[in-house]
Amino acid sequence: MKNLLLLTLATVALGVTTVVAFAQDDVPFKKQIEARQAVMTIYKFNLGTLGAMAKGEMPYDATQASAAADNLLAAVTMSNGAMWPAGSDMSADGLEGVTWAKAEIWESGSKVGEKSGDLKAAVKAMSAVAGDGLDALRGKMGDVGKGCKGCHESFRASDD
Repeated sequence: MKNLLLLTLATVALGVTTVVAFAQDDVPFKKQIEARQAVMTIYKFNLGTLGAMAKGEMPYDATQASAAADNLLAAVTMSNGAMWPAGSDMSADGLEGVTWAKAEIWESGSKVGEKSGDLKAAVKAMSAVAGDGLDALRGKMGDVGKGCKGCHESFRASDD
């Protein structure tokens, strides 16, 4: 009887998982949005390490700081235009609650490229000195934060 109950529960769970998976496949630009969210997770992970060191929440380690800054530099300089197709914003049908990208990204005259360039320059500068000591790292964190904020304030809605 116990085995029958487990088999029944497993079958129901598999059926629900399959229905959810098929429903998610109907999301427009699903792969592109997942890719850009994954890149942002990489940003967050590496910035978390660097920020924790800068705030004194974890010991400064030159090797780890350099690695995190280099990882962040690789992520911000990768060619990711394919992850940002026009129409993959939060106002598009089926994307409410899936993405927080605003349609303003793709508007004529958008400064998203300029803002992205500011972030890249700030991360490049930080990457060059992240292993040179805590003061050097701290001296660059503010510019990186401003670079992130430049896009998030203008081109990303709050997710809360």
